[in-house]
Amino acid sequence: MTSSPAQVRPRDGASTRARIEREALRLFASRGVEGTSIKDISHAVGVADAALYRHFPSKEEIARALFSAHYGSIAARIEAIGRQGLAFEETIAALVDLLCGLFDDEPDVFAFVLLNQHAHLRFVPDETNVVAALRDIVMAAQIRGEIASGDPDFVSAMALGTVLQPAVFKLYGRLKGPMRSHARAMTQAALLVLRAPSIRG
Repeated sequence: MTSSPAQVRPRDGASTRARIEREALRLFASRGVEGTSIKDISHAVGVADAALYRHFPSKEEIARALFSAHYGSIAARIEAIGRQGLAFEETIAALVDLLCGLFDDEPDVFAFVLLNQHAHLRFVPDETNVVAALRDIVMAAQIRGEIASGDPDFVSAMALGTVLQPAVFKLYGRLKGPMRSHARAMTQAALLVLRAPSIRG
């Protein structure tokens, strides 16, 4: 039995949308959203501009959809680590390994999310928010008495900085080797920050 055009079209449309997202992510990661045009994306995908507009009204909407999907996925993976019931040190090591692995294995995703967070975070609900997921882990550790009390958002931000700032240096070529090679040092730094009794926010 052959498929009718009406049956084939949705699959073709889904495939085209996936290619748009894939190529846009690559271009946004290397050139930035501002440095990428709709024509750049459509040329990379191999479709006319009009075909791209059937899926997204603008490149900003592509960027927002990509950020929401990938940022939400990272938040879900962080939440999953928090639910594993690991010792606190193991939890932090697992979180650092997650972020380092994302940088090494999915560099376009990491670069895009890291460099475009300020443009999109205000649109992200708490249930798919990386910082909110980290805050929940910090709050649970505070309740258990594993780390000092303090503003959990501030404490989370301080700890996250021990990973994100080296990642920025890595993006601009100032750190050598894979991010995983720095994971142990970053884990130790994050633990020092999290356990500092003077952090209040």
